[in-house]
Amino acid sequence: MKFSVSSSELLKHLQLAAGSIGSNPVLPILEDFLFTISDNKLTIAASDLETSITTQIDVMSDSDGMVAVPAKILLDTLKALPQQPITLTIDDDTFAIEITSAYGKYKLAGENGADFPAIPEPDNVETVTLSGGALIHGINKTLFATSNDELRPAMMGVYFQVDFNKLSMVATDAHKLVRYICTDISSSVSTTFIVPKKALNLLKNALPASEEITLSFNKANAFFSFGGAQLVCRLIDARYPDYNAVIPVDNPNLLVISRMDFQNSLKRIAIYANKTTNQVILTISEGSLTVSAQDLDFSNEATEQLPCSYDGNALTIGFNAKFLVEMLSVMESDEVRIELSTPTRAGILLPSEQAETEDILMLVMPVMLSN
Repeated sequence: MKFSVSSSELLKHLQLAAGSIGSNPVLPILEDFLFTISDNKLTIAASDLETSITTQIDVMSDSDGMVAVPAKILLDTLKALPQQPITLTIDDDTFAIEITSAYGKYKLAGENGADFPAIPEPDNVETVTLSGGALIHGINKTLFATSNDELRPAMMGVYFQVDFNKLSMVATDAHKLVRYICTDISSSVSTTFIVPKKALNLLKNALPASEEITLSFNKANAFFSFGGAQLVCRLIDARYPDYNAVIPVDNPNLLVISRMDFQNSLKRIAIYANKTTNQVILTISEGSLTVSAQDLDFSNEATEQLPCSYDGNALTIGFNAKFLVEMLSVMESDEVRIELSTPTRAGILLPSEQAETEDILMLVMPVMLSN
């Protein structure tokens, strides 16, 4: 089997697929790309058994066939070559691969493509279509709030709640929670599933913002199809906690403040906070917000005062500065609304302006004030 292709085009497709190759594969062949040629089309696949990516590219080929190609050496070779046509010749018996470029020849040992684990195919799936931009937006807004706690696998992914023409994406680690709702989707189903973090990290870098994405799913897997490529991931098989139960509904105290000013102040004050709790104290009264922190172990202390608009009773509440900074940095509005009730109940952060087709709510648990 022999085929010719542009080196830069091939590299672009390989780099997309390479994201799903794990650092310590359970099977040696998972360190390879699976190349399948049919009718002058090369399908490239890579997998770690949990997440798989396939993508297609046109090539000039003399026959159909398949081979597993070592990923690292192929990627390193293509990165070191300037853009040019290259030819790959594969020995059908030994799977030895020879790459020919304008500079010379490179030989590497391939493996039998038939030994590559099968990539799940979409069967008995439900389907949703939405814009790539909306999905990227949702991933960027929620991914940071997922948990790393392996004892709570459900929280290690983002919860997708499809309700006909509404998609809610939720992430929480029990200290913070984000709910992103997008109404710009078309679907005829109502269901829920949990997508693992690795797949979403790969998607946010690979999705075309201007294209429609098809999201299909069954009980076991989700299939994201976009621009001639497909990402398949195994869903997290666990029950997601009832997140609505933790969102406080009666929050009489409303603080409105410049998002960037508040974020920058928190970054400065956090330098002086206790490194274990990252606790900052917000002291809020009409027209004024005082942000302070102290680390008694090292006699470090800092205080800043910011103008704000505040409707409610004077309040002192403690939060983890790191969580607040993360939340403020993924918001896009000039101002942020913070709804509060008491020093022991969660605070809610909302952008002061929301796009017509989306709704973002963020929740952060307080750090109890120590006397």
